[in-house]
Amino acid sequence: MQGIAKDKSLHVRILGDVEGRILSGEWPPGHRIPFEHELTEQYGCSRMTVNKALSELVTRGLIERRRRSGSFVTRPQVQSLVMKIHDIPREVQALGLDYEYRLLSIERRPYRQSDRPRLDLVPGDPILDITSCHMAGGLPFCFEERLINLAAVPDAADVDFLIQPPGSWLLGQVPWSAAEHRIRAVTTTKRAADALDLAPGTACLVIERRTWSNDGHITHVRLTYPGERHELVAQLSP
Repeated sequence: MQGIAKDKSLHVRILGDVEGRILSGEWPPGHRIPFEHELTEQYGCSRMTVNKALSELVTRGLIERRRRSGSFVTRPQVQSLVMKIHDIPREVQALGLDYEYRLLSIERRPYRQSDRPRLDLVPGDPILDITSCHMAGGLPFCFEERLINLAAVPDAADVDFLIQPPGSWLLGQVPWSAAEHRIRAVTTTKRAADALDLAPGTACLVIERRTWSNDGHITHVRLTYPGERHELVAQLSP
């Protein structure tokens, strides 16, 4: 019984040590994890205990095993709660990666009939049309296309979105009462492909969200993620 308890505690310790080094950035994507026999010697445990810990890390998506080459740290995947409005800078930083924001274009213009699928306003109403790219670890992470209703959020016209992402500003400044998510798998547009440094037609995940308050629609945002690096998680209870 003592041997079983020891193996269990070593399994937890190995799991925590390796996971901690990955999440802290000490072991970046592509880093080779020590071989099983090396970990067995380091922790003074059975190879089965090491294998169990590494298998759990594979299940969590933190490492991948390559035949005859060993185990390597994977590029982190983002897991988003389907019904949660999250802040992209915090999302990236939680992965242990450096965050950078790039404003691609911003235009104050009148609402057009062609905007109706995104925001339901009156033609001629003032809106901000913003496109930007969020970076993680120096690589394109998410392409953002956003419309902001200036009638509902007039202060947005005076914000320097060259420095601050519009989503972060809106979350911190503008109360909302309802939101709608739409999630689709798409082949990327040329505009998104250029921003994300992808080949046109690459599979991507698109999350579209509208938020509104009692004063009407606040914003619509379309977030395009490279499909292989993003997944959605729903936690349910009876």
